[in-house]
Amino acid sequence: MSGPLEGVRVLEVSSVVLGPWACQILGDLGADVIKVEPPSGDSNRYIGPAKHPLMGALFLTCNRNKRSIVLDLKHLQGREAVLRLARTADVLVHNLRPSAMARLGLEYAAVRDVNPRIVFCGAHGYARRGPWGDRPAYDDSIQSASGLAALQATLTGEPRYVPTILADKTTALAVVSAVTAALYRRERTGTGQEIEVPMFETLVSFVMAEHLFGRTFEPSEGPAGYTRMLSTHRRPYRTRDGYLAVLPYLDEHWRSFCACAERPGLATDPRFATLGARQAAIDTVYAEIARVMPERSTADWLARLEAVNVPATPVHSLDDLLSHEQLTAIGFWHLADHPTEGPLRMPGLPTSFSESPGSIRRLPPRLGEHSREVLREAGYPDAEIDALIDARVTCEPPA
Repeated sequence: MSGPLEGVRVLEVSSVVLGPWACQILGDLGADVIKVEPPSGDSNRYIGPAKHPLMGALFLTCNRNKRSIVLDLKHLQGREAVLRLARTADVLVHNLRPSAMARLGLEYAAVRDVNPRIVFCGAHGYARRGPWGDRPAYDDSIQSASGLAALQATLTGEPRYVPTILADKTTALAVVSAVTAALYRRERTGTGQEIEVPMFETLVSFVMAEHLFGRTFEPSEGPAGYTRMLSTHRRPYRTRDGYLAVLPYLDEHWRSFCACAERPGLATDPRFATLGARQAAIDTVYAEIARVMPERSTADWLARLEAVNVPATPVHSLDDLLSHEQLTAIGFWHLADHPTEGPLRMPGLPTSFSESPGSIRRLPPRLGEHSREVLREAGYPDAEIDALIDARVTCEPPA
């Protein structure tokens, strides 16, 4: 069995996290991903612990199931090589600004001319039809622009970034969704198309799904911002010996929690008796929960709450996840022996398919590891590849 995207060829012209992580997911699902890198390589090759140059940890976690080819796109022969590769590609994903792709002569119109069936996906900061359309963007700037950083001010007193690359990875998932939808349409119609997945608009949609709130209505029925999410009391609760995430959300949860806490009066208090009432008094609800949680140990609370089906979860550290019983039981973590980097730990595929499961088939490539292989597949003879290497349009890693 092979992945659901077996037979799909993806040409990746991207770096950092957004494009690479999206294309890694496509590769996990069976696509043949050809990663086009500049002579200096993806910038993430330089980030994080590394055993060898150009093989930083952040690159290794976002670039499995790919082949690496070096092409200097500022060189005419590099552009020509990309267009030649595009002839047999099903998808091209890039995260350059629209003006940069145009300067390189690799905008959609140019690629469509050599392959009308291609799905051409640009993932950049802002929708190009707007006044911010050609602004540069990174995860931090999009967290700020989308309102996400401002939400943190409710809790910290000042704007803060969420400590994960949320904008890049959320947009990457939108890229995967859009590309697979476009491939499905192409199967029905035979025609490709251009896709734009802007980070800013994607994150605004993501943030405002719950936070539009009172501004959903016109005229407004209240301010924007989901009150439960913005409560300063919304946090894991301190127990006698640690912390525990507890959410007695539904009415039956609340009644069961009150019974476990031996606080029957809270269950009948009209301020808390219904979901709507608890939402209206959410700070008080959280304060009452916080008041009783330190009376018992984490293990005691877990046993009591799990017995009555109230959601309760320990607070895990990043290192805890490496030995978590759920992840261990399903074989989530993989150890693979990389030919140059030695044993590497990597997460498995979170989604499963009964008939066409994805897989880890290729480990993260060295810079230009597949340059010659990919160029041969595109019809370049070895003598011409050697000439491109001599002209520094492409390169291979040292033996």
